[in-house]
Parts: sequence; structure tokens; C-alpha cells
Amino acid sequence: MRIYYRGPDAVVTSTVFAGRAPAPAYAIRDLQNVQISRMERFEPSVLHAAAGLLIIAAAAWPLWQASPLYALALVALGMPALAAGAVALRLRPQTFQLRATYRGAAVELYSSQDERVFNQVTRALRRAIEDATWTGLKVA
Repeated sequence: MRIYYRGPDAVVTSTVFAGRAPAPAYAIRDLQNVQISRMERFEPSVLHAAAGLLIIAAAAWPLWQASPLYALALVALGMPALAAGAVALRLRPQTFQLRATYRGAAVELYSSQDERVFNQVTRALRRAIEDATWTGLKVA
């Protein structure tokens, strides 16, 4: 049995792909339609920014009646917080996924936010599938 990749979160051998502990091990020969996908991350839009501004304005309105200085202070603190939240949402790492058909069922083989490790696991799985295909061929 040849080992293509061994790491803390996945093991790829010539016969088995095993992901994280709770996930089952998958036989390489039974994997079909292996695909790479990315989970779409949430990106704030203009509508979200407008909703945030509306919330700040709604909170500042009663303060404006009491003291305009307090309302301006709330807006001055709320705007950078709103911008920081939007930036934080955009900078979240992307999640990469390996999906396949295993014995007729669609399964998620592996997922990671670390692109380098994900590419290593993907390359190892690709080599294991290629080797399994080549060793399964019969020469006449």
C-alpha cells in the first residue's frame, strides 16, 4: 500500500481516502466525479450598509432630541464600527471542498480553509485515482 499524503486531517493511500476522524474512509476505486468547489463567503452589499446606517440613525434619533452632541458621538462611533464589520466579513478565509460520488451517493470528502494543505490533499487524491486507474487496466 502506497501512502500519497499523511497529515493531521487526512490520509490518502493507494486504496483509501480518509478525512477527519468522524468522516468514514472511502475506497479509491469507488470514487467518481471528484470535484473541487469553494463555499461562497458572505459579502456585504450596499443594502447591508444601508441597513446598518438605518439602525445607527434609528438609535441616534432619540439622542438627538435629548442632546445633538450625544447623537453625533453615537454616529461618529457607529460608522467606523460598521466599516470594520464589513471589512472583517470580506477578509474571512475561504473554505475549499472536495466532493465526489461514492457508490452512487454525493459526499463531501474533505474541506479546509488552508489552501496549501487543501492542494496537497487534492494532488495526492488525484495521483491515487490515476494509479488505481492505470493498475486496473488489462493489457492484451
